[in-house]
Amino acid sequence: MFTDFTFTELASTDLGPLLLTLRLAAVSTLILLLIGTPVAWWLANTKTRARPLIEAVVALPIVLPSTVLGFYLLILLSPQSMLGGWWFELTGQSLTFSFSGLVVASVIYSFPFVVQPLQNAFESVGHELMETAYTLGAKPLDAFFSVAVPLARRGFLTGGVLGFAHTLGEFGVVLMVGGNIPGETRVVSIAIYDHVESMAYAQAHALSLLLLLIAFLTMLLMYLFNHRFRARA
Repeated sequence: MFTDFTFTELASTDLGPLLLTLRLAAVSTLILLLIGTPVAWWLANTKTRARPLIEAVVALPIVLPSTVLGFYLLILLSPQSMLGGWWFELTGQSLTFSFSGLVVASVIYSFPFVVQPLQNAFESVGHELMETAYTLGAKPLDAFFSVAVPLARRGFLTGGVLGFAHTLGEFGVVLMVGGNIPGETRVVSIAIYDHVESMAYAQAHALSLLLLLIAFLTMLLMYLFNHRFRARA
């Protein structure tokens, strides 16, 4: 039952969850890079005594069980909460059991996987180069984009890839926040679980292997680019 299968075992209904998962990972990664970049830059340069506390909060999703995080996100995003209620009044839709809610949950869950590589990359840039750019007349924003960003490109690549790959396989958080709504919140990990529940092991195996290949190729490309950057340095 686990060996006699091919990718033809993929049900036509699995295409929707696969595309939804890729869309969720892409949107979440883009938002993570936009939000995580200023946070990582601040953490890399701040001298506040609260830095260890903030770093611990940022890293919390790494060790927190996904069901626990998903439960509190379900409460936070519900229409009865301040955030969920504001979103419902603004859009007329609930954040829970929706694609928008999955994006919010995925961004929070994958946040440290993007911020930490970026923070390490920014710390490796050093203050000397930035101060040199300032003395040459560059404004802080200009110096950031012309000096810090190019030198931290490996951090951007690593953070983006880890955020994308981490979002691909998430199960607990997306199930708690999004449920299992076909075409809206039914991602690959939930589709695999459904196949196992119905004892459709061939479909579950084919879908799992496809997800494994996507994740492996994503990580392989990251390491290839990182080695190329290291060779050029």
